Amino acid sequence: MSDLDRVLALIDADLDNALDRLFETLRIKSISTDPAFAADVRACAEWHARDLASIGFQADVRDTPGHPIVVGHMRDGTGTSALFYGHYDVQPADPLELWESDAFEPVIQTASDGTRQIRARGAADDKGQLMTFVEACRAWMAVTGRLPIPVTVLLEGEEETGGVNLPPFLEAHADELRADIGLICDTNMWDPQTPAITTMLRGMVTEEFTIHGPDRDLHSGFYGNAAVNPNQVLANVIASLRDAEGRVTLPGFYDGVTELPSVLRTDWEKLGFDADAFLGEIGLSVPAGELGRSVLEQVWSRPTCEINGMGGGYQGAGFKTVIPAMASAKISFRLVFDQDPHAVRSAFREFVQARVPADCRVEFTAFGAARACAFDTGAPEFRKTRAALTTEWGREAAFIGSGGSIPVNLDLQEKLGMDVINAGFGLSDDRIHSPNEKYNLTSFHKGMRSWARILAALAE
Repeated sequence: MSDLDRVLALIDADLDNALDRLFETLRIKSISTDPAFAADVRACAEWHARDLASIGFQADVRDTPGHPIVVGHMRDGTGTSALFYGHYDVQPADPLELWESDAFEPVIQTASDGTRQIRARGAADDKGQLMTFVEACRAWMAVTGRLPIPVTVLLEGEEETGGVNLPPFLEAHADELRADIGLICDTNMWDPQTPAITTMLRGMVTEEFTIHGPDRDLHSGFYGNAAVNPNQVLANVIASLRDAEGRVTLPGFYDGVTELPSVLRTDWEKLGFDADAFLGEIGLSVPAGELGRSVLEQVWSRPTCEINGMGGGYQGAGFKTVIPAMASAKISFRLVFDQDPHAVRSAFREFVQARVPADCRVEFTAFGAARACAFDTGAPEFRKTRAALTTEWGREAAFIGSGGSIPVNLDLQEKLGMDVINAGFGLSDDRIHSPNEKYNLTSFHKGMRSWARILAALAE
């Protein structure tokens, strides 16, 4: 047997112990957004540092102004060096009453279709995913006493709260962390049988704006018509954000947006995406957005403008005839290719201000801003990873896009000069951020085997 064969055999034989280790970290309530759980977040960081050290990594917990970061190095060997990123923090479990079992007491359940699922908060996002990589490293060390390539592990404790302390940490420790390739396991497969490498992720701009009108809520009978209504102003602004063909109307919004590269378009067409089923699962049937664009193209490679929240005036039970003093909305833009998030924010603010009457004023609150990122699938590391995944799963690994945003990809690309391979084993029905989060046992088991193969392939 080759070293790889023996590593894979050990992963199979040690599955129960790997699950025990995963369950240990799943029991830790590392909820980063709630200060009440700060001690639990630190405890989880210390657990992972000890676990990495038990394998042979030089690992420690690094303090930041927020929650700590775990760094582990195992730099023996030559060839392609890798930086693996994961996050050990999780979302709150609320609403607790919707969980079928304790969110922080992991269990394995059998679903109606016969699949076995690990259920707990963080099972898929991201503890189960990051442990697939760690367990692959553990198996390599147990069998050969070394890893096939030099590896650094970086585990963040604030991903679920915006990760504001990670970029300065990367800048301060760039020489220590820089590697030939980044590895992330926080994405999904194409379907339960088909592995995938996510090569495009959208950027994002988020903005809240509030229209202020009269100095108090007004009786709509006494002041209707005569007084400007912030709700109407808000509605006018929002209605004008898209034209009749679904295109966003901000001046310069599509600057930097190119057509999908033909090689990716060809790969995506081979996926057999079923737009009717995609919409049908959420109770819809008619595609929205830009006319003439496929659903898959719109969610992976086209920019968006979405109204995430809006309100003004009385919204309780019954009816109250008022003209509100203010109305507000929360808007997000998903960006693609070379769109400039700061230019989009400026264009949006100018667009709103131009539509606010003289008797009103508008207040803006900026939230996140990040560029989109994409990686060259022709690079040898992507080719080797695709081949390793294809061998393990028996189906050609797909190069896919993502409608979401994972800002750390851009941080690694821009601050450390690395391309990133996003090879995750989650599924679209894993209910991340929701009650009854799960991670298929097959995803965990074959995820470990996949990373073992990828490490071997990157050493070739």
